[in-house]
Amino acid sequence: MSRISRSYKVHKFTLDDGELRRDTRGDTVTVEEPLEIRAGGRTITTTMRTPGHDVELLHGYLHGEGIVAGPEDVAEARYCAGATGDDGANTYNLLEADLRVPVPATAIRLSTTTSACGVCGSTSVEAILGKVPYPITPVTLDPRVVMTLPGKLRAEQKQFRRTGGLHAAGAFTLDGEPIVIREDIGRHNAADKVIGRLLLDGRLPAAELILVMSSRASFELAQKAVMAGFSALVAVSAPSSLAIDLARETGLSLAGFTSANRFNLYAGEPARARSQL
Repeated sequence: MSRISRSYKVHKFTLDDGELRRDTRGDTVTVEEPLEIRAGGRTITTTMRTPGHDVELLHGYLHGEGIVAGPEDVAEARYCAGATGDDGANTYNLLEADLRVPVPATAIRLSTTTSACGVCGSTSVEAILGKVPYPITPVTLDPRVVMTLPGKLRAEQKQFRRTGGLHAAGAFTLDGEPIVIREDIGRHNAADKVIGRLLLDGRLPAAELILVMSSRASFELAQKAVMAGFSALVAVSAPSSLAIDLARETGLSLAGFTSANRFNLYAGEPARARSQL
C-alpha cells in the first residue's frame, strides 16, 4: 500500500441539466499521518504531514527554528524501531535526531501541529529579526518569469494530480528554473522539505533563489524563507499583513495572487515591464 495516497470507495453526485446522478467509484486520497521529531530522547514537536522526505523535513524544521545552522549539526537522523502499528510493523512516524548542538527549551513544542498551520514560536517581526542567520540578498524580479512559476510548480505536482489534496513548495532560480520541488498536505511541511534538501546539499543561504508556494503566504512561510536566506517568496494566494511586514523589514521580495497573467508585488522591486520602457 502506498504511504502517500490511499484509495476509498466514494459516492459521486453530479447535477446535469437538472438531473441528479450518483456514481460509485474509487477515489485516491492524500495520506495524513503524524511525525514526531525527537532529539536526545525529548520530543521537540509532532506535526501532521504526508509521509516522504521526512529527513529533509526534519532538517528544514530544525533550521527554520534556529536550532541547527548546517547539516553538520545533525549527527544522525533515524526512524525509531519501536514505533509500531497494530500489526507490529514500523509506522515510520517517529524520527530521532542526534544533534551536536543543544535544543533551547523555547524550541520544544509539546502540542501537535496540524497540517493546516505551521510551527512558529516567534510572534513578532522583531523576534525574527533577532535570529536571522543570513542577510537577505535583494533581487529585481522579472515579472514575466514570476508569472510562469505557479505553472511550473503545478507541472511537478504529481501526487496533487492524483489526489487534489497536497500543497507544493519549490526552489527556483531567478530565471525560473526549478531546483527542488516537494509536496505535502501541510504547506509548512512542503517548505521545510525544500529547505531541508537545500541544507543537506550545502545550498543555504538560498541567495538569489525564489521559494514558490502553492498556498497563501503566511507569516510562518515568510519566516522560513527569511531564515533560509531566500531572496524572494512567490505565492499563488494572498499574503498576510505580518508576512508583508517581515518581507519589507528584511529585503525579501514577496509576490501574491500569482497566476499566468498577473501577480501583486507586496515587497521588493520588479524589473520594469516592457510597456513602461
